[in-house]
Amino acid sequence: MEIREQLKHKKRVVIKIGSSSLTHQMTGEVNYQKMEQLTRVLCDLRGMGKDVILVSSGAIAVGRKAMHMNKRPSTTAEKQALASIGQARLMMTYQRLFAEYSQVAAQILMTKNTMKNDLSRFNTRNTFEELLSMGAIPIVNENDTVATYEIEFGDNDHLSAYVAALTKADLLILLSDIDGMYTDDPSRNPDASLIPIVSELTEEYKNMGKSTSKSDVGTGGMSAKLDAARIAVDAGIDMVIANGSNVRNILDIVSGKDVGTLFLAHQKKNFDLLNYID
Repeated sequence: MEIREQLKHKKRVVIKIGSSSLTHQMTGEVNYQKMEQLTRVLCDLRGMGKDVILVSSGAIAVGRKAMHMNKRPSTTAEKQALASIGQARLMMTYQRLFAEYSQVAAQILMTKNTMKNDLSRFNTRNTFEELLSMGAIPIVNENDTVATYEIEFGDNDHLSAYVAALTKADLLILLSDIDGMYTDDPSRNPDASLIPIVSELTEEYKNMGKSTSKSDVGTGGMSAKLDAARIAVDAGIDMVIANGSNVRNILDIVSGKDVGTLFLAHQKKNFDLLNYID
């Protein structure tokens, strides 16, 4: 069977979408049309019988706009306050959009402590399983309202990989502002070419992960995505990096089409998620 064709048979899919994919580039305002398109795609995945988990950025960005704050917050207190405002608005929007398609969205907020503490990790896994069995779509974000440097994930690329491993997903899709992994930074090198499939995440590939991001509202560069890939493939999960400007890329990926960069799973013997959390 052709490698991409195998993606048709994935049953549990974790999708991470970055802030830059959910906001207007010029203003930073929420792109409601994009959110509606994303909702429709996720509901279609549910209609196919797949379990769907969304890891959604954007709380601080939404909070910034709600409070008419043009610059990035500089203090932890500012970030947490804006996240508190933005997260509520973000979830309210998702709840309304999913209700239009007779689907239910649920909110799960996490910090590193959620993963490190045995009881919290156990309870969180059970919550995911119960929500998915009910047919709900969990929407996950870092709990920025309480997270400090010691307990924050730092970006949703890592968080989505942790969630995929925790829930034993079989496909992780990272949607960002880039088409996939390139041989070099395409914004600086016009000769850079897209790498369609990474069969093994070698040191050479890891060294390509320069911390670059074109977005003013996101946090994760390619190095974070390659870290996420390492976690995913070691956990036995295929991962795809694709462009989030067209959320229908999700449907193309699960249809086996040649979209983005596919990282092939290599289940690591005795995989332990705690070994990947700083």
